[in-house]
Amino acid sequence: MAVWQAILLGIIQGLTEFLPVSSSGHLAILKNIFGMKDVGISFDVFLHVGTLLAVFVVYWKDIWQLFINGIGIISDCCYNIREFIMAKRLEDVPDYRVVISSSYRRFTLLVIISTIPTGFIGYFGEKYIESAGDTLLIPGLCLWITACLLFISDRWPSGDKTPKRTTYLDAGLLGVAQGIATLPGVSRSGTTITAGLLLGLKREFAVKYSFIMSIPAIMGAAVLKIPDMKTDIDATSPAGYFLGMLAAAVVGYFCIKTMMVLIKKRKFTYFSIYCFLLGLVCVIASFVAK
Repeated sequence: MAVWQAILLGIIQGLTEFLPVSSSGHLAILKNIFGMKDVGISFDVFLHVGTLLAVFVVYWKDIWQLFINGIGIISDCCYNIREFIMAKRLEDVPDYRVVISSSYRRFTLLVIISTIPTGFIGYFGEKYIESAGDTLLIPGLCLWITACLLFISDRWPSGDKTPKRTTYLDAGLLGVAQGIATLPGVSRSGTTITAGLLLGLKREFAVKYSFIMSIPAIMGAAVLKIPDMKTDIDATSPAGYFLGMLAAAVVGYFCIKTMMVLIKKRKFTYFSIYCFLLGLVCVIASFVAK
């Protein structure tokens, strides 16, 4: 893979990760067009890390609060365990701390719960997900799924759920939606935002939840791909990896800002039409190529 191709893929990743048109689907399509069979999935992970940096820049205040409250949750859990042990030993009444004592702590726990089914689906379905992008047929069909979801999201009324009212079952279902969205052609942001709306989340909160819940999923995928990265980088080039990631980060930042406006103005229908047409092209091309 040439450096210019890595940068192009980075730009496409930045554009399509946050705009609801499936970054993995577009990357799979471009790899098929350019014949990039030597590009490993760890390069895709690098590109996702680039867009992850964009999320950190835009939502740094929320992420910092989630980090601090995450430490607080662990600290209070350890304290309560210690209190339980001491109370049993001394035959005393334990003085437990309230673990989920604020909206941010609840949001932190919701994100943790969402990460569990996403990680389960991603880990056990990795081989199927990776092979799904080898042809244009699967991304094409998945783009049709994305088109349907986006069409629904514009017509579904905004709910009133904030972190305080969002249930742990809601969080688990959102995690399942994110796990399914690892298929090439199924938009992660489009799927999770639509799922959030169907579960009754406020539109602004559904967008924030969608972007922030991607952080542990992407970081986990990056950690799992560390053993494969040296081989993949040698087959591509360190410069290509870095420049592709940088391009994804810069473009992704502006796309997050754009996405915030689009969700408020309910403009997903245009992307729905785009995904349907692109999916149609991919399905036709997959049969023509045979």
